[in-house]
Amino acid sequence: MIRTFLTILFITSTFPDLLYAIKPEPSDMASISGFVVDADSKEPLIRVMVTVKDTKIGAYTSKQGFFTLRSIKPGKVILKISGVGYTTMQQEHTLSMGEQKKVSIKLKKGDVLADQVNVEADREVEKREISISRVNIPMEQLTQLRVGGEADVFRALQFLPGVLTSSQISSGLYVRGGSPDQNLVLLDGSTVYNPSHLFGFISAFNPDAIKDVELIKGGYPAEYGSRLSAVLNLTQKDGNRDEYEGVASLGLISSRGSFQGPIGNGAFFLGGRRTYLDLLLGALPEDPNEPLPNFNFYDLNAKVTQDLGENDKISLSGFMSADKLVLDAPGIDFEVGIGNTNGAFRWTHVFGDNLFTSVNLGGSRYVNGFTGNNGGFSFKIENTILDYTARADLEWFASDALTIKTGYEGTSYTFGYMQNFSGNADTVAQSGTISEGGLTNFTVSDYTHAYYLQGNYQLSDLFSVQTGFRFNYWDSSKIFTIDPRIAVRYQFQEDIVLKASWGIFHQYLRLATQPDFTFFDTWLPTDNTVPASKATHYIFSVETKPFEGYDMNFDFYYKDLRNISELKVNNTQGRTVSDVFFTGDGEAYGAEFFLQKKMGAFTGWVGYGLGYVFGQFDSVNQGRIFRPKYDRRHDIKIVGLYKLNQTWEFGATFTFQSGQSYTGATSRFATRKPGETIDSPHIVPGDRYGLRLPNTHQLNFNVNYNTTLWGLPARVMIDIFNVYSRRDIWFRFYDTSKEVTEVTDVRLLPILPTVALEVKF
Repeated sequence: MIRTFLTILFITSTFPDLLYAIKPEPSDMASISGFVVDADSKEPLIRVMVTVKDTKIGAYTSKQGFFTLRSIKPGKVILKISGVGYTTMQQEHTLSMGEQKKVSIKLKKGDVLADQVNVEADREVEKREISISRVNIPMEQLTQLRVGGEADVFRALQFLPGVLTSSQISSGLYVRGGSPDQNLVLLDGSTVYNPSHLFGFISAFNPDAIKDVELIKGGYPAEYGSRLSAVLNLTQKDGNRDEYEGVASLGLISSRGSFQGPIGNGAFFLGGRRTYLDLLLGALPEDPNEPLPNFNFYDLNAKVTQDLGENDKISLSGFMSADKLVLDAPGIDFEVGIGNTNGAFRWTHVFGDNLFTSVNLGGSRYVNGFTGNNGGFSFKIENTILDYTARADLEWFASDALTIKTGYEGTSYTFGYMQNFSGNADTVAQSGTISEGGLTNFTVSDYTHAYYLQGNYQLSDLFSVQTGFRFNYWDSSKIFTIDPRIAVRYQFQEDIVLKASWGIFHQYLRLATQPDFTFFDTWLPTDNTVPASKATHYIFSVETKPFEGYDMNFDFYYKDLRNISELKVNNTQGRTVSDVFFTGDGEAYGAEFFLQKKMGAFTGWVGYGLGYVFGQFDSVNQGRIFRPKYDRRHDIKIVGLYKLNQTWEFGATFTFQSGQSYTGATSRFATRKPGETIDSPHIVPGDRYGLRLPNTHQLNFNVNYNTTLWGLPARVMIDIFNVYSRRDIWFRFYDTSKEVTEVTDVRLLPILPTVALEVKF
């Protein structure tokens, strides 16, 4: 029924207007296009509003800082340029008949104590662009949300309604009922498979290296694909084109540093971060009977950007991260290693004033290994992914009312999985599948292809439509899918906008993991033994501006999930993907409220989410419907940031959530092997995740003191994690070692104050 309705809507209301929208413009009309950059660093600025004063002509800058304005009457015009954290400026230009003028605009940073965003311009630009369930957090706010002295991208996103975690010490994102593997995480266009450090405690992205964070919580357009739930698109800094500068920071968990400056006809950026927990532990006296685990992680970011003339820009970026945990104790020793390596080459070209293209060549390598020895029994597990991706995109500004985007994306995958429980971890076959002794070793190569076409057009001053299709083909499984998408926007009143979207999404990859621990995450492809995962999104949104400088949104969503995965926990070997996962269906629905203030001395937001998540697998919970572990009914988030003056800055966050689900026990029984005299007790589980832990809540507080050190700008950062030291329950288990079974709770961290020092040079 819904497909028939959408088809009729597309054909009857869109086709005639589309033909009208792309008709040739009068030859006497002029246009202005160009780039907007930071006046100090010359860094391209994203989502800056550029409008023609006293008209309805306007646009946002792209991720490359590019904009184009068309159908402008010749003569004197005034451009208004405004962005969050920058002073609104005006430029006067004189345009002749048919002129295609190119400009470069330098925007100066504004006083954060004053509201700088032009609300009227924002209203006009939004009429042309449909951005549903999309959140952009200003980096100035993101760097204020810290844990242990570390600003963190994922931690900041966790303070948004509809974005949940499995626990307070996890950075994995569960967006609107979807698991973390259902999120597409992109860094400069390349996929990142393990975006966490400390096995989920903080994300792997150094905030010094990131200039833009964009989260689309659902209903994303056809240009994105391969995931069921959400898109997190991160853009690294290009670097300062005018002067050399750097930042060094010393924190409790890790230290970080960055350096950037001009090079050739562009700029470079270098950044790194490393924990020194292993160095501190090495300095402590070691108890051979109770040794401490040795742990460290690091990440590196690099990017070089060059201009090849007025219309061409190239960039080469890279990212590396690694975690290593080693424990050498009597009777047991093991080592866990996780690593990402990403690289991307991008070329962008501007054809005139209405055609923008980009080509991205990227590679990504993910490695996860686990080796050890327990009482003479050796084991080794390793999972690897190597992907090479080529992507080409074309954006055509056909008229002031119509934008068309199209592109192709092809990926070559090589999956490797090795598991050896044979008793000798060094003897591993180089080929084959399963041999005696518990050895699994296989390599799978595959190719995936995707093509998309989408159009965004304004049918009237009040109504606009965005439609698109994404075509996917997976070579090894011979699966072909079509993902239609549609979104509509209606200006109900001057300050009230209604939006709705519907779309189908398919996913190729599946992740085998445990919700509580990102200890060993295994990625596997969709092969011939399992069907393609599929999600259908329905979203309705109401957006308004109740007060000057405030945005308020209400989102209602429903997701129908098909052929999703549930890990077979007790399986130790397998030949196919179906041997590793159960396959079933699910649904997620709910509502979200979000009130945000981006500018001024006081900034922040208040969010509330009401969510329901259910799953049904024939082989899980006796086929009965259950709610996943990460289902939390109520979710309240409050973030407040206050800049008292140029010296003192304060921030606080508060969260309240319904307790997560867990599987309880109904009874216990004992077994005894022949010849033994001691019983082995076991519990009988109840309904899968049928019980809930107590509600969770937490308050965090931070203070920044801006000063100078050795004549250099410096900042002392004081953070208090879990201010009133409420130790929420991490997980609950049943202790059967005693005659009467005891319920035991493993609790999370208490209050944790930290101090960090940051120096700029």
